[in-house]
This record gives sequence, structure tokens and C-alpha cells, in this order.
Amino acid sequence: MKVPLLDLKAQYKSIRTEIQDALEETLESQQFILGPKVASLEEAVSTYSGCQYGIGVSSGSDALLICLMAEGIGPGDEVITSPYTFFATAGAISRTGATPVFVDIQPDTYNINPRLIQDKISSKTRAIIPVHLYGQCADMDSILQIARKNDLVIIEDAAQAIGAECVFKNSLSSTIRRAGSMGDYGCFSFFPSKNLACFGDGGMVVTNEPDRAETLRIFRGHGSKPKYYHKVIGGNFRLDALQAAVLSVKLHHLDEWTARRQQNASWYDNALQKAGLIDKGLITLPKAVWKERLTESKHSETSEINNLGNHYHIYHQYVIETPKRDELKSFLTSKGIGTAIYYPVPLHLQQCFANLGYHSGSLIISEEAAERTLALPIYPELTSEQQNYVVNAIIEGLS
Repeated sequence: MKVPLLDLKAQYKSIRTEIQDALEETLESQQFILGPKVASLEEAVSTYSGCQYGIGVSSGSDALLICLMAEGIGPGDEVITSPYTFFATAGAISRTGATPVFVDIQPDTYNINPRLIQDKISSKTRAIIPVHLYGQCADMDSILQIARKNDLVIIEDAAQAIGAECVFKNSLSSTIRRAGSMGDYGCFSFFPSKNLACFGDGGMVVTNEPDRAETLRIFRGHGSKPKYYHKVIGGNFRLDALQAAVLSVKLHHLDEWTARRQQNASWYDNALQKAGLIDKGLITLPKAVWKERLTESKHSETSEINNLGNHYHIYHQYVIETPKRDELKSFLTSKGIGTAIYYPVPLHLQQCFANLGYHSGSLIISEEAAERTLALPIYPELTSEQQNYVVNAIIEGLS
């Protein structure tokens, strides 16, 4: 049996007619750059994420970059972020001329550890980019308290977490907030492998602040307003209408796909627990931390748990840890099972950041995760037969 890490053909087959109709409508209009398709998607995604404004851009990478540009962040500035993420997070910082400052992660969520942030803040620090990795929100409540105290901008890297929810507290009450809606900016990627994906590159920034939204719109069109008049230097960061048409169709299915991912994750959890691999120390399963915290807290309202619904973790990836990661990956490959390592080299150890002075052992939790984590197939169309095959192969490979 073959089990790919991701099967985009299966998803396309289920919505082929809807996609073709949307593309045909766009082709008939001959409006390909911005226009009503993009505007409609911007409204839909911003509403879905609990924000007032959405600005469609050319990629998730450019979403991060344009936010930094809009804040005037550049040479001499520092931006704090996680070393355990896709390269674009830190790459965007460096492209502005600013310096990325890496803070180690929490071992249970793989997200940036808020307790370590304050010590990394200097007079040069301008912003924090928390990453909601694998589909689970970082501890935004703690991070925002630090940001307010130090007058820092928050740019959420929610590329893997559209729709994910967490508990967000203020002085009066606790609320449930979605990824992208808690900081000054939220950045999404619509890369083909994402939970909400287009047929190429695409991204979006969401915000609740009208002035920032307007600045982003100006920057994505080469910094012009009105056309041909430039007060600032922006870039060509526009989302095109064909991609917006695809995304508008898929957005209607996103909650259903998320539910299937969560069902698949729950099935993996139960099957791998029954296999006894956890008790033997051979596997650590991913944790849905926000759901666990609410359920276990004596002070949580039942309504909070119910309101959190099914979006506490959207499982962009289902990532296990094992001390025999490389051996298991090779074995699963021999069985026709697709897996991936996200990420084999943490950013602070990448050659291009050697000048920053980090070394092996600098950020030990990130380094251990890079050596032990393995992503399994989790896509919505995964069948029970395929999952059985994967789990049986893992048992065989680790026995």
C-alpha cells in the first residue's frame, strides 16, 4: 500500500466542479490582478479569523515581509522569533536589514517559550514574531503582555494555523480568539500544502487596525497611492484573482477538512497509545495543549471549553517524537509511507546566520526537536485502512 504524506489529487477530485466553475467565471471576467474576487476573499478570510481587515498578498513569506516594511523595521533593529520554523520567518526579518533574535521553544507545543523572551529584549528590539507551529497557537496571552510592557509590535506567523483557536485573557474575562487576530498583524500562507491552499503561491495579512490595513494596501502595490504616485517604496505583493477564486471555493470546506484532520489525529493518538510505544519511551505524541489546559483547569468555565469547539488544534501536521527518528523514517519509506522532517536544522544553526554567533547547544529544545520529530500523513482524505497501515508499520519499525 502507498500512503503519501499529502494527497492533493484526492482533495481536488472532491471539489473539481466547484473549482472549474470559479476559474471559468474569473477567466470570463478577465480581471486577474486584485479586483472583486480578491476583495471578496479578503472579507471572508478576515471574518473567519475574527479580524476586520484582510489584505491579500503574493505569499506567506511576503505577508511577513510587508508587515515588517509597513512598521519601518530595518537596519539596526532586532526582531525576536522562534528558531524552529520554516525559513521565511527569519528570512523576512533579514531581508529588511534587521537582525533576527532567536528564543527557544516549549517542548510540548514547539512554539516560542514566552518565559525566555524578556531576557532577549534590548533597546534595539522592535517586534516579536510568534509562530503558531503545526496548527496550534503560541501562548499569545503571555506574549502580548510582554509586548505591551515593552511597546513592541506583534506579527503572528499563522501560516500553518488558519482557524486555530486559543484562550485569550484580559483584565475582565477570558475569550476564545483565532490565530492571526491577537497581534497587530496576522500572516497566512496559502501554499499548496497548507490546510487552506491555492494552486500556487498566495498569502494574506489580517489586522483589526484600519491605518495599518491601508498602509499594507499601499505597500503591496509598489507603495503607490494614487497610482503612479509613490511616497514610499513598496513591492509587487499582490494576490491574483485566479488564486482568490480557488481559495474562495476551498474556504467553504475548511471546517469540514479541519474536523477530518482532528479525527485522524485522535485515531492516531488512540492507536499509538494502545500499541504501548509511549510507555516504552519510543514515541511522544503531539499535544493539543489549549484543549488540555481548559479541560484540566478547575477555574475553567464549561462554556469556555464548548466555545473552543474543534479548532484548538487544526493539525496542519501530526508530528511525533522518537529517539529512533531517522531509522523509523527510512523504514516507513521502504513501506511506501510518506513522512517529513519539519525541520532538520533549526534556524540559529543555518549557515546564513552563522554571523549571529549561535552554536550547537545554544537553543537545546529546538535542537532536540530537530533531531527527533517526524510528521505522519494527516490529510483529510486519509482512509482508516491507510492509517492502520501506517500504525502497524510504526509498530514493526520500532519493535
